[in-house]
Amino acid sequence: MQKLPDFLIRNSLEPGDLGQLAALHGKVYSEEHDFGIGFEAYVMESLLEFYRAYNLKKDKVWVVESEGKMVGFVLLMHRPANRAQLRYFILAKEFRGFGIGSRLMKEWIDFYHNRNYDAAYLYTTSGLEAAVSLYEKMGFRKISEMKSKNYGVPMLEQYYELVTHPKK
Repeated sequence: MQKLPDFLIRNSLEPGDLGQLAALHGKVYSEEHDFGIGFEAYVMESLLEFYRAYNLKKDKVWVVESEGKMVGFVLLMHRPANRAQLRYFILAKEFRGFGIGSRLMKEWIDFYHNRNYDAAYLYTTSGLEAAVSLYEKMGFRKISEMKSKNYGVPMLEQYYELVTHPKK
């Protein structure tokens, strides 16, 4: 049985985090899904959008570190109409299977409820069954999907929603 590596989870952004997060996505998605460098560039651009709108009262980050290096991440980003977006959920391969992802998702959903958001959404791709299983356990439901060839490979893009306070 494999031993759980030492890690910590922090909820603050520090210098270097955005670059490490883009690099982690680039590395994982290249190695595991054959995504090209365009995916890493997309993550970099969208991280800038997040950083510019970052609001400590509405948004939260979960940075998973081991030996001073980022090995996982997820964030809740506020959106218009009292909605939230789940973004950048990732764990390096050697940290999977220990319940870290489940812990991150539980903390994410607790923060979402604590801030009284009406709904949440996320975008993902097929082939990420472990993550999708966690999303569905938290109440997210697949709303739509479409075929694309983004990032140099054929994929099925998926859109999930969680609605906790339906509009009247």
